[in-house]
Amino acid sequence: MSTLTQGSPAPDFDLPADGGSRIKLSDLKGRKVVLYFYPKDNTSGCTLESIDFSERKADFDAAETIVIGASPDSVKSHDAFKKKHDLSIPLASDEDKAMLTAYGVWAEKSMYGRKYMGVVRTTYLIDRDGKIARVWDKVKVKGHVDEVLAAARSA
Repeated sequence: MSTLTQGSPAPDFDLPADGGSRIKLSDLKGRKVVLYFYPKDNTSGCTLESIDFSERKADFDAAETIVIGASPDSVKSHDAFKKKHDLSIPLASDEDKAMLTAYGVWAEKSMYGRKYMGVVRTTYLIDRDGKIARVWDKVKVKGHVDEVLAAARSA
């Protein structure tokens, strides 16, 4: 569960992203940002979520909102993932997990009784002032993008 709540300042980050670019949150001040964290490129839920956000990119653009996906996968993995699924949104790479930790999404998980560290699927809506406007913890993919878009439109 995230320790960041509505009204908290969003932790700044400067990360490598697909296509050799970099994403720095402080450079986006004055714009709304949807930051969605997903566990791994090319897994079923992560692929569906990324495709859903990409398919709605024009709607988020119309809501003056930038969508950024983030995971601990490498830039090389993100590049292949974007190409394979024709994704239109930037994907940030946090291989050292510092940003994932700052957002409280790198946590102990459990599957079939085995404990391991991983990304808890979480989405943040960050307002124009760099503050958390909304948090979705333990996201279920189906219908999630529509809910985030509605929040972005009203923020």
